[in-house]
Amino acid sequence: MATVTRTVQASPARVFAVLADGWTYSDWVVGTSHIRDVEESWPAPGSKLHHKAGPWPLSLHDSSTVLACVPGRELKIRAGLWPLGEAVVDIVLEPEFDGGTRVVMREDFEAGPLRWVRNKINDLALHQRNVEALRRLADIVEGHA
Repeated sequence: MATVTRTVQASPARVFAVLADGWTYSDWVVGTSHIRDVEESWPAPGSKLHHKAGPWPLSLHDSSTVLACVPGRELKIRAGLWPLGEAVVDIVLEPEFDGGTRVVMREDFEAGPLRWVRNKINDLALHQRNVEALRRLADIVEGHA
């Protein structure tokens, strides 16, 4: 499992507002190249966003489903990337004393071939991808704060 943290200079409500806008996912989720559709009920549990991941012409079309949502606090998603598999991504927002937010992102492959290719190299690549994802998320949030 890859776990990364970053402090964002904005309130948890502001960070969550970006997470709640499914159309921004391709802006900060590394590897997602295009959002094709976002269900109106996003980010309610069970709702989906439909995405394209990877470089053209090898890009994969799949969807991600909200597993749990506590507005302003947590968003847990099952991210599909079939035929490679799927991962569960849990993003937790913790308020800090200075008005900022500690964002904790945990990701682990739960199904498919990528689940069986767990090793230190893959963990490092996933960790670095998520460090970059939180950097991009912070740029978006702080740019709008």
